Amino acid sequence: MLPYGKQSLDEADIEAVVEVLRSDFLTQGPAIPRFEGAVANWCGVGHGIAMANGTATLHCAAKAMGLGHGDWLWTSPITFVASANAGRYCGAKVDFVDVDPGTVNMSVGALAVKLEEAEKEGRLPKVVVPVHFAGQSCDMPGIHALAQRYGFRILEDAAHALGGSYLGERIGNCRWSDAVSHSFHPVKIITSGEGGMITTNDEELAWRIGTLRTHGITREPGRMTREADGPWYYQQLELGYNYRMTDLQAALGASQMNKLEGFAARRRDLADLYDRELSGLPLRALARDPAGVSGWHLYMIRLNLDSIRRNRREVFESLRAQGIGVNVHYIPVHLQPDFEKLGFRVGMFPEAERYYEEAITLPLFPAMTDGDVGRVRGALVEALGL
Repeated sequence: MLPYGKQSLDEADIEAVVEVLRSDFLTQGPAIPRFEGAVANWCGVGHGIAMANGTATLHCAAKAMGLGHGDWLWTSPITFVASANAGRYCGAKVDFVDVDPGTVNMSVGALAVKLEEAEKEGRLPKVVVPVHFAGQSCDMPGIHALAQRYGFRILEDAAHALGGSYLGERIGNCRWSDAVSHSFHPVKIITSGEGGMITTNDEELAWRIGTLRTHGITREPGRMTREADGPWYYQQLELGYNYRMTDLQAALGASQMNKLEGFAARRRDLADLYDRELSGLPLRALARDPAGVSGWHLYMIRLNLDSIRRNRREVFESLRAQGIGVNVHYIPVHLQPDFEKLGFRVGMFPEAERYYEEAITLPLFPAMTDGDVGRVRGALVEALGL
Protein backbone atom coordinates (compact mmCIF):
# COMPACT_ATOMS: atom_id res chain seq x y z
CA MET A 1 0.00 0.00 0.00
CA LEU A 2 1.34 3.42 -1.00
CA PRO A 3 0.23 5.62 1.94
CA TYR A 4 -1.14 9.13 1.48
CA GLY A 5 1.57 10.45 3.83
CA LYS A 6 4.62 9.16 5.64
CA GLN A 7 7.46 10.48 7.78
CA SER A 8 11.00 10.60 6.34
CA LEU A 9 13.59 9.72 8.99
CA ASP A 10 17.33 9.10 8.66
CA GLU A 11 20.22 8.13 10.93
CA ALA A 12 20.79 11.75 11.97
CA ASP A 13 17.23 11.89 13.33
CA ILE A 14 17.71 8.64 15.23
CA GLU A 15 21.03 9.77 16.67
CA ALA A 16 19.49 13.08 17.81
CA VAL A 17 16.91 11.18 19.87
CA VAL A 18 19.50 8.71 21.20
CA GLU A 19 21.66 11.64 22.32
CA VAL A 20 18.80 12.89 24.47
CA LEU A 21 18.28 9.42 25.95
CA ARG A 22 21.94 9.46 26.99
CA SER A 23 21.70 12.97 28.46
CA ASP A 24 20.48 14.27 31.81
CA PHE A 25 17.23 15.67 30.38
CA LEU A 26 14.29 13.81 28.88
CA THR A 27 11.97 16.82 29.20
CA GLN A 28 12.23 20.57 29.90
CA GLY A 29 15.88 20.48 28.84
CA PRO A 30 18.01 22.25 26.20
CA ALA A 31 16.56 20.48 23.15
CA ILE A 32 13.28 22.40 23.42
CA PRO A 33 14.67 25.95 23.08
CA ARG A 34 16.98 24.67 20.34
CA PHE A 35 13.97 23.42 18.35
CA GLU A 36 11.99 26.58 19.09
CA GLY A 37 14.87 28.68 17.82
CA ALA A 38 15.24 26.62 14.65
CA VAL A 39 11.59 27.04 13.67
CA ALA A 40 11.42 30.71 14.66
CA ASN A 41 14.61 31.53 12.77
CA TRP A 42 13.43 29.71 9.65
CA CYS A 43 10.08 31.52 9.70
CA GLY A 44 11.70 34.86 10.46
CA VAL A 45 9.73 35.50 13.63
CA GLY A 46 10.60 36.58 17.15
CA HIS A 47 9.28 33.70 19.25
CA GLY A 48 8.57 29.97 18.99
CA ILE A 49 6.72 28.11 21.75
CA ALA A 50 6.84 24.31 21.43
CA MET A 51 3.95 22.19 22.70
CA ALA A 52 2.71 18.63 22.88
CA ASN A 53 0.67 18.83 19.67
CA GLY A 54 -0.91 21.23 17.22
CA THR A 55 -4.26 21.20 19.01
CA ALA A 56 -2.58 22.46 22.18
CA THR A 57 -1.07 25.37 20.28
CA LEU A 58 -4.45 26.45 18.93
CA HIS A 59 -6.07 26.16 22.37
CA CYS A 60 -3.40 28.10 24.26
CA ALA A 61 -3.08 30.79 21.60
CA ALA A 62 -6.83 31.37 21.47
CA LYS A 63 -7.03 31.59 25.26
CA ALA A 64 -4.00 33.89 25.41
CA MET A 65 -5.77 36.17 22.93
CA GLY A 66 -8.55 36.55 25.47
CA LEU A 67 -11.08 34.19 23.93
CA GLY A 68 -13.62 33.08 26.50
CA HIS A 69 -17.29 32.54 27.34
CA GLY A 70 -19.61 34.55 25.15
CA ASP A 71 -16.97 35.22 22.49
CA TRP A 72 -16.89 33.90 18.94
CA LEU A 73 -14.18 32.04 17.04
CA TRP A 74 -14.61 31.70 13.28
CA THR A 75 -12.70 29.26 11.09
CA SER A 76 -13.03 27.24 7.88
CA PRO A 77 -15.39 24.25 7.68
CA ILE A 78 -12.74 22.40 5.63
CA THR A 79 -10.17 21.61 8.28
CA PHE A 80 -9.49 19.08 11.00
CA VAL A 81 -11.86 19.52 13.95
CA ALA A 82 -9.07 20.93 16.15
CA SER A 83 -9.29 24.35 14.45
CA ALA A 84 -12.86 24.76 15.71
CA ASN A 85 -12.48 22.83 18.96
CA ALA A 86 -9.87 25.33 20.15
CA GLY A 87 -12.66 27.86 20.53
CA ARG A 88 -14.92 25.43 22.34
CA TYR A 89 -12.15 24.53 24.80
CA CYS A 90 -12.13 28.23 25.75
CA GLY A 91 -15.89 28.24 26.31
CA ALA A 92 -16.45 30.32 23.18
CA LYS A 93 -19.01 29.87 20.43
CA VAL A 94 -17.84 28.69 17.01
CA ASP A 95 -18.93 29.57 13.51
CA PHE A 96 -17.55 28.96 10.03
CA VAL A 97 -16.78 30.92 6.87
CA ASP A 98 -17.33 29.19 3.53
CA VAL A 99 -14.38 28.40 1.29
CA ASP A 100 -13.13 29.65 -2.05
CA PRO A 101 -14.22 27.19 -4.78
CA GLY A 102 -10.73 27.11 -6.30
CA THR A 103 -8.22 27.03 -3.45
CA VAL A 104 -10.68 25.73 -0.79
CA ASN A 105 -9.14 28.25 1.61
CA MET A 106 -11.32 30.63 3.62
CA SER A 107 -13.09 32.95 1.18
CA VAL A 108 -12.29 36.59 1.90
CA GLY A 109 -15.48 37.61 0.09
CA ALA A 110 -17.59 35.30 2.27
CA LEU A 111 -15.76 36.55 5.36
CA ALA A 112 -16.49 40.19 4.46
CA VAL A 113 -20.20 39.50 3.98
CA LYS A 114 -20.43 37.51 7.22
CA LEU A 115 -18.63 40.24 9.18
CA GLU A 116 -20.97 42.92 7.88
CA GLU A 117 -23.97 40.88 8.98
CA ALA A 118 -22.37 40.02 12.34
CA GLU A 119 -21.66 43.66 13.10
CA LYS A 120 -25.34 44.49 12.70
CA GLU A 121 -26.28 41.61 15.00
CA GLY A 122 -23.60 42.33 17.64
CA ARG A 123 -21.80 39.00 17.26
CA LEU A 124 -18.44 39.84 15.71
CA PRO A 125 -15.69 37.28 16.27
CA LYS A 126 -12.87 37.86 18.72
CA VAL A 127 -10.58 35.40 16.90
CA VAL A 128 -10.54 34.24 13.26
CA VAL A 129 -8.56 31.11 12.36
CA PRO A 130 -7.71 30.97 8.63
CA VAL A 131 -6.53 27.47 7.65
CA HIS A 132 -3.78 27.20 5.02
CA PHE A 133 -5.43 24.19 3.43
CA ALA A 134 -3.09 21.55 1.94
CA GLY A 135 -0.19 23.96 2.51
CA GLN A 136 -1.30 26.98 0.46
CA SER A 137 -1.62 30.31 2.25
CA CYS A 138 -4.96 32.03 2.57
CA ASP A 139 -5.28 35.60 1.29
CA MET A 140 -3.75 36.97 4.48
CA PRO A 141 -3.57 40.67 3.45
CA GLY A 142 -7.31 40.53 2.69
CA ILE A 143 -8.10 38.91 6.04
CA HIS A 144 -5.77 41.32 7.86
CA ALA A 145 -7.53 44.33 6.30
CA LEU A 146 -10.85 43.02 7.61
CA ALA A 147 -9.30 42.48 11.05
CA GLN A 148 -8.22 46.11 11.11
CA ARG A 149 -11.76 47.19 10.27
CA TYR A 150 -13.68 44.85 12.58
CA GLY A 151 -11.23 44.40 15.45
CA PHE A 152 -10.69 40.64 15.57
CA ARG A 153 -7.40 38.85 16.16
CA ILE A 154 -5.90 36.41 13.66
CA LEU A 155 -4.54 32.98 14.52
CA GLU A 156 -3.22 31.26 11.39
CA ASP A 157 -3.58 27.47 11.28
CA ALA A 158 -0.46 26.55 9.30
CA ALA A 159 -0.44 22.87 10.26
CA HIS A 160 -0.10 22.06 6.54
CA ALA A 161 2.13 24.90 5.47
CA LEU A 162 5.62 24.96 7.03
CA GLY A 163 8.05 25.27 4.14
CA GLY A 164 5.72 27.42 2.06
CA SER A 165 5.71 31.14 1.40
CA TYR A 166 3.34 33.96 0.51
CA LEU A 167 4.15 37.26 -1.20
CA GLY A 168 7.83 36.36 -0.96
CA GLU A 169 7.79 35.79 2.82
CA ARG A 170 7.83 32.51 4.69
CA ILE A 171 4.58 31.24 6.16
CA GLY A 172 4.82 31.47 9.95
CA ASN A 173 6.38 34.95 10.14
CA CYS A 174 3.17 36.61 11.41
CA ARG A 175 3.34 39.41 8.87
CA TRP A 176 -0.46 39.44 8.70
CA SER A 177 -1.46 37.83 12.01
CA ASP A 178 -1.01 37.74 15.77
CA ALA A 179 0.23 34.14 15.86
CA VAL A 180 0.70 31.05 13.71
CA SER A 181 0.07 27.43 14.73
CA HIS A 182 2.25 24.61 13.37
CA SER A 183 1.89 20.83 13.63
CA PHE A 184 4.60 18.15 13.57
CA HIS A 185 2.48 14.99 13.32
CA PRO A 186 4.31 12.24 11.35
CA VAL A 187 2.49 12.94 8.08
CA LYS A 188 3.27 16.67 8.19
CA ILE A 189 6.15 18.49 6.47
CA ILE A 190 8.54 17.70 9.33
CA THR A 191 7.81 15.58 12.39
CA SER A 192 8.63 15.46 16.07
CA GLY A 193 6.45 12.36 16.51
CA GLU A 194 3.65 14.39 18.04
CA GLY A 195 4.17 18.08 18.60
CA GLY A 196 3.27 21.60 17.67
CA MET A 197 4.54 25.15 17.93
CA ILE A 198 3.23 28.69 18.02
CA THR A 199 5.23 31.40 16.28
CA THR A 200 4.57 35.05 17.12
CA ASN A 201 6.21 38.47 17.23
CA ASP A 202 4.12 39.54 20.23
CA GLU A 203 6.34 39.17 23.31
CA GLU A 204 3.50 39.36 25.81
CA LEU A 205 1.42 36.85 23.87
CA ALA A 206 4.41 34.49 23.67
CA TRP A 207 4.93 34.72 27.43
CA ARG A 208 1.30 33.97 28.22
CA ILE A 209 1.15 31.02 25.79
CA GLY A 210 4.34 29.64 27.30
CA THR A 211 2.87 29.95 30.78
CA LEU A 212 -0.43 28.32 29.81
CA ARG A 213 1.41 25.25 28.45
CA THR A 214 2.89 24.67 31.94
CA HIS A 215 -0.13 24.78 34.27
CA GLY A 216 -0.22 28.60 34.26
CA ILE A 217 2.90 28.56 36.46
CA THR A 218 5.82 31.01 36.46
CA ARG A 219 9.09 31.32 38.37
CA GLU A 220 9.96 34.75 36.96
CA PRO A 221 10.32 37.31 39.77
CA GLY A 222 8.96 40.14 37.64
CA ARG A 223 5.81 38.21 36.83
CA MET A 224 4.85 36.98 40.31
CA THR A 225 2.33 38.81 42.46
CA ARG A 226 4.39 38.76 45.64
CA GLU A 227 7.98 38.33 46.75
CA ALA A 228 9.38 34.80 46.49
CA ASP A 229 9.82 32.76 49.68
CA GLY A 230 13.07 31.36 48.28
CA PRO A 231 14.76 29.97 45.15
CA TRP A 232 12.26 27.07 45.07
CA TYR A 233 9.28 29.40 44.75
CA TYR A 234 6.74 29.43 41.91
CA GLN A 235 3.23 30.74 41.41
CA GLN A 236 0.24 29.51 39.45
CA LEU A 237 -1.15 32.72 37.98
CA GLU A 238 -4.09 31.16 36.12
CA LEU A 239 -5.50 27.79 35.23
CA GLY A 240 -3.17 26.33 32.62
CA TYR A 241 -2.43 22.94 31.12
CA ASN A 242 0.27 20.31 30.86
CA TYR A 243 0.93 20.84 27.16
CA ARG A 244 4.73 20.60 27.25
CA MET A 245 6.84 18.96 24.58
CA THR A 246 9.57 16.50 25.62
CA ASP A 247 13.23 16.84 24.73
CA LEU A 248 12.96 13.57 22.80
CA GLN A 249 10.37 15.15 20.51
CA ALA A 250 12.24 18.43 20.27
CA ALA A 251 15.51 16.74 19.33
CA LEU A 252 13.77 14.90 16.50
CA GLY A 253 12.08 18.09 15.36
CA ALA A 254 15.31 20.09 15.38
CA SER A 255 17.04 17.39 13.34
CA GLN A 256 14.15 17.37 10.86
CA MET A 257 14.44 21.15 10.46
CA ASN A 258 17.82 20.58 8.84
CA LYS A 259 15.97 18.82 6.02
CA LEU A 260 12.93 21.10 5.72
CA GLU A 261 13.96 22.85 2.53
CA GLY A 262 14.78 19.55 0.83
CA PHE A 263 11.48 18.04 1.93
CA ALA A 264 9.56 21.08 0.67
CA ALA A 265 11.36 21.09 -2.67
CA ARG A 266 10.61 17.40 -3.26
CA ARG A 267 6.94 17.92 -2.39
CA ARG A 268 6.76 20.77 -4.92
CA ASP A 269 8.35 18.60 -7.60
CA LEU A 270 5.89 15.78 -6.93
CA ALA A 271 2.92 18.17 -7.04
CA ASP A 272 4.12 19.56 -10.38
CA LEU A 273 4.53 16.00 -11.69
CA TYR A 274 1.00 15.13 -10.56
CA ASP A 275 -0.31 18.18 -12.41
CA ARG A 276 1.34 16.97 -15.63
CA GLU A 277 0.48 13.29 -15.22
CA LEU A 278 -3.19 13.89 -14.40
CA SER A 279 -3.78 16.44 -17.13
CA GLY A 280 -6.63 15.34 -19.38
CA LEU A 281 -8.34 13.12 -16.81
CA PRO A 282 -11.89 14.01 -15.65
CA LEU A 283 -10.69 15.65 -12.44
CA ARG A 284 -9.02 18.83 -11.25
CA ALA A 285 -6.50 19.81 -8.62
CA LEU A 286 -6.90 22.71 -6.21
CA ALA A 287 -6.30 26.11 -7.78
CA ARG A 288 -2.86 27.59 -7.13
CA ASP A 289 -2.58 31.18 -5.91
CA PRO A 290 0.31 32.72 -7.89
CA ALA A 291 1.13 34.97 -4.92
CA GLY A 292 2.38 32.01 -2.87
CA VAL A 293 4.26 28.73 -2.82
CA SER A 294 2.43 25.88 -1.09
CA GLY A 295 4.02 23.75 1.61
CA TRP A 296 2.29 20.83 -0.17
CA HIS A 297 1.32 18.80 2.87
CA LEU A 298 -1.45 17.24 0.78
CA TYR A 299 -2.34 16.82 -2.90
CA MET A 300 -6.08 16.73 -3.48
CA ILE A 301 -8.10 16.07 -6.60
CA ARG A 302 -11.74 16.88 -7.22
CA LEU A 303 -13.60 14.43 -9.43
CA ASN A 304 -15.67 15.75 -12.34
CA LEU A 305 -18.54 13.51 -11.30
CA ASP A 306 -20.71 14.57 -14.24
CA SER A 307 -18.07 13.18 -16.63
CA ILE A 308 -17.56 9.71 -15.14
CA ARG A 309 -19.82 6.73 -14.58
CA ARG A 310 -18.71 6.13 -11.01
CA ASN A 311 -19.28 7.96 -7.75
CA ARG A 312 -16.58 9.15 -5.36
CA ARG A 313 -16.85 6.10 -3.09
CA GLU A 314 -16.45 3.68 -6.00
CA VAL A 315 -13.35 5.53 -7.21
CA PHE A 316 -11.93 5.66 -3.68
CA GLU A 317 -12.48 1.95 -3.03
CA SER A 318 -11.00 1.00 -6.41
CA LEU A 319 -7.84 2.98 -5.64
CA ARG A 320 -7.52 1.35 -2.21
CA ALA A 321 -7.99 -2.09 -3.78
CA GLN A 322 -5.11 -1.30 -6.15
CA GLY A 323 -2.80 -0.44 -3.24
CA ILE A 324 -3.10 3.34 -3.39
CA GLY A 325 -3.68 4.60 0.16
CA VAL A 326 -5.95 7.50 -0.68
CA ASN A 327 -7.83 9.47 1.96
CA VAL A 328 -10.31 12.35 2.15
CA HIS A 329 -9.46 15.68 3.79
CA TYR A 330 -11.81 16.75 5.28
CA ILE A 331 -15.37 15.99 6.23
CA PRO A 332 -16.80 19.51 6.75
CA VAL A 333 -16.62 20.21 10.48
CA HIS A 334 -20.14 21.61 10.64
CA LEU A 335 -21.50 18.22 9.51
CA GLN A 336 -19.96 16.33 12.43
CA PRO A 337 -22.66 15.06 14.84
CA ASP A 338 -21.21 17.01 17.77
CA PHE A 339 -21.48 20.26 15.77
CA GLU A 340 -24.95 19.45 14.51
CA LYS A 341 -25.97 19.54 18.19
CA LEU A 342 -24.95 23.22 18.08
CA GLY A 343 -27.40 23.94 15.25
CA PHE A 344 -25.24 23.43 12.16
CA ARG A 345 -26.82 21.59 9.24
CA VAL A 346 -26.41 20.60 5.62
CA GLY A 347 -26.61 23.54 3.22
CA MET A 348 -25.06 26.19 5.46
CA PHE A 349 -21.69 26.23 3.69
CA PRO A 350 -22.36 25.05 0.14
CA GLU A 351 -18.87 25.45 -1.33
CA ALA A 352 -17.36 23.37 1.48
CA GLU A 353 -20.00 20.68 1.03
CA ARG A 354 -19.52 20.64 -2.76
CA TYR A 355 -15.78 20.21 -2.33
CA TYR A 356 -16.28 17.33 0.11
CA GLU A 357 -18.52 15.43 -2.32
CA GLU A 358 -15.78 15.47 -4.98
CA ALA A 359 -12.51 15.26 -3.04
CA ILE A 360 -9.88 12.53 -2.79
CA THR A 361 -6.40 12.95 -1.30
CA LEU A 362 -3.61 11.26 -3.26
CA PRO A 363 -0.28 10.04 -1.79
CA LEU A 364 2.36 12.74 -1.34
CA PHE A 365 5.54 12.48 0.74
CA PRO A 366 9.23 13.15 0.05
CA ALA A 367 10.31 9.52 -0.34
CA MET A 368 7.88 8.94 -3.21
CA THR A 369 9.45 8.31 -6.59
CA ASP A 370 8.39 9.68 -9.96
CA GLY A 371 7.36 6.11 -10.72
CA ASP A 372 4.98 6.14 -7.76
CA VAL A 373 3.18 9.11 -9.33
CA GLY A 374 2.88 7.13 -12.56
CA ARG A 375 1.48 4.21 -10.57
CA VAL A 376 -1.15 6.48 -9.01
CA ARG A 377 -2.12 7.77 -12.46
CA GLY A 378 -2.53 4.25 -13.79
CA ALA A 379 -4.70 3.29 -10.84
CA LEU A 380 -6.81 6.41 -11.34
CA VAL A 381 -7.43 5.58 -14.98
CA GLU A 382 -8.74 2.17 -13.93
CA ALA A 383 -10.74 3.56 -11.00
CA LEU A 384 -12.40 6.16 -13.22
CA GLY A 385 -13.40 3.46 -15.70
CA LEU A 386 -11.52 5.06 -18.59
